[in-house]
Amino acid sequence: MNQHRPLMLGFLFIVLAFGCKQQNGQTAMKEKPNILILLADDMGYADLGCYGGASNTPNLDRLAGSGILFTDFYAAAPNCSPSRAGLLTGRAPFRTGIYNYRPPDHPMHLRDEELTIPEVLSDMGYQTAHFGKWHLGSLPYDSMLQHPQPSGQGFGYSFGTENNASPSHLNPVNFIRNGEHAGTQEGYSCQIVADEAISWLTALYDTTGNFFMYVAFHEPHARIASPPELVAKYKEYPPFDAEYLANIENLDAAAGRIFQYLEINQFIDNTLVFFSSDNGSYRQVSNGDLRAVKSYLYEGGIRVPGILYWPSLSKQGRIINQPAGFVDIMPTICDILKINPLKDRVIDGTSILSLLKGEDFKREKPLFWFFYRTSPEIAVRIGHLVIMGRDMDTVSRTHRFSEPDMIYIKNMGLQEYELYDLESDIYQDNNLIESHPDASRFIQLLDDKLLEIQREGYTWEELPPASGPMRMKTDWVRYTRRSVQSTQ
Repeated sequence: MNQHRPLMLGFLFIVLAFGCKQQNGQTAMKEKPNILILLADDMGYADLGCYGGASNTPNLDRLAGSGILFTDFYAAAPNCSPSRAGLLTGRAPFRTGIYNYRPPDHPMHLRDEELTIPEVLSDMGYQTAHFGKWHLGSLPYDSMLQHPQPSGQGFGYSFGTENNASPSHLNPVNFIRNGEHAGTQEGYSCQIVADEAISWLTALYDTTGNFFMYVAFHEPHARIASPPELVAKYKEYPPFDAEYLANIENLDAAAGRIFQYLEINQFIDNTLVFFSSDNGSYRQVSNGDLRAVKSYLYEGGIRVPGILYWPSLSKQGRIINQPAGFVDIMPTICDILKINPLKDRVIDGTSILSLLKGEDFKREKPLFWFFYRTSPEIAVRIGHLVIMGRDMDTVSRTHRFSEPDMIYIKNMGLQEYELYDLESDIYQDNNLIESHPDASRFIQLLDDKLLEIQREGYTWEELPPASGPMRMKTDWVRYTRRSVQSTQ
């Protein structure tokens, strides 16, 4: 059974030329491309048109049709802060100390010791800018917390928010521009972010050099707000679904405006564009046939859209089925630039440059995930199989990462295991752990990986005590409602 048939059929209709100077794929590979990373917030695997979604997303569909669409692309974690840490560092989030989403005024943050993509590129002469959601520390600077700001982690320019757009995507009041409050912004967050990105390119970017732009949209994270004229296009859907589908379309339009600027000003021919989402959706329907939602290590929580466009690649309009993920982006960029600044630290990703070129590719390390808040707590992808492990202890885990959580992580164990063949069982219904001939080897691999996490994961010495609602570890049950709101 071909689990990706609907996706591929949709993809075939949008293989269009993107940019006007691809020269039929004969463009010489530039040694230093511009790099644009665009990130959605809580977008599900099946939200975009090219992935079978109901929203009208012509710009991202066109990007996929002219570039590469990944069927098996993975976020670094099933929720926001750890996933963003993995994207920017190439390291599993536990190594960076980002174990969960970061609540306001919390001591957990991306530490100075971590090396980020913009820091690497700044050293290569790139001009770097961040737009949108940060969620890796306090923003603006807090003298009590003393967290590094985007400017201290490689960004020469920053316009964003500490967490979500507040009070919603419409007229947000919490944007910070280079450390200073920017005041109330009029309009919708994704368009505000696109405006600022285009303004930076127009007024501040020195076109004699290269740029790195990290555009982290707030959409479609709740609380959402969408233009009424777009909502009206989806009137056959229930009100929240219509608002959500319009939210995806509005994000696509904002991304399209950035693409248009790059095309008109002839930057696109030397720009590598990457688009994804920080984790799966909080709506089961947005994750398609995948099991579960954000905050779970089942496929619905971590498998996300993955689109890459780079005119220097000789083969365009391709679908790649091999697994890849956020942690691969940093080593791939370093491989493209022929540099190795990562020798002094463990990198969990692998350069996928050969895969992008259509050459033989062998993953050096399997993709894996750890998330203490839900069960299973650990997962490793091995070819088309995924092995998962559960701690059956009834220890409570808190929503706000606290001292008991740190103690739990360092002392937990695995008692039950699950093994799924994602090629034939995309929803992860059929646990093969009792019948697979390599089950014992996979279990040992998982146990060893947990010991590595406990040994090498950063330990926070000063965390708040458990407070507020305690969340017991939870197993996944299918939601019966098609629309599920989320507040974190």
